[in-house]
Amino acid sequence: MTERKKIKIFWCIIIVLIVLSILTFFTRNVGGGDINGKYDEFAACLKEKGAVLYGTFWCPHCKANKNLFGSSQKLLPYVECSTTSLQQTQTCKDKKIEGYPTWEFADGSRIIGEASLSILAEKTSCVLPSDDASTDKAGK
Repeated sequence: MTERKKIKIFWCIIIVLIVLSILTFFTRNVGGGDINGKYDEFAACLKEKGAVLYGTFWCPHCKANKNLFGSSQKLLPYVECSTTSLQQTQTCKDKKIEGYPTWEFADGSRIIGEASLSILAEKTSCVLPSDDASTDKAGK
C-alpha cells in the first residue's frame, strides 16, 4: 500500500469519527428535551411520592410522556406492561391497567393518557424546575 493511500484512509477514518461524535452529541442532548438531567429531582420525587407510570414499549403516547423528562426518564417509576409477544404482563393485569400510559398515585387515583409535568407536580406536590412551572410542554 502506498503512503498516499494510507494518508487517504487515515483522513477518512478521522472524518467518520468526527461525524459519529457529532451525531452522538445531538441524539443525546437535543432529542430528550433537557440537558444534564434537568428533571432528575422531579422524577425522583415522583417515585418517592408513590407515583407510578405504567406503559408499553410500543405505545407512542407512553414514549411521548417519558420524553418530557429527557435524560431523566431513566429515573421514572416506570412499569413495563407488555411482553415481547405484545401480551399484557401479569403485574399490569393484577393492577387492572386498561390503557397506556396510566399514571397511578399514592392515593389510588389514576390518570389514563399523557399527563403534563404540571399535573404530575400538582398530584404529587413535587416541584418542577422553575422555568417549567409556568409553561408546560404537554399543554395539559
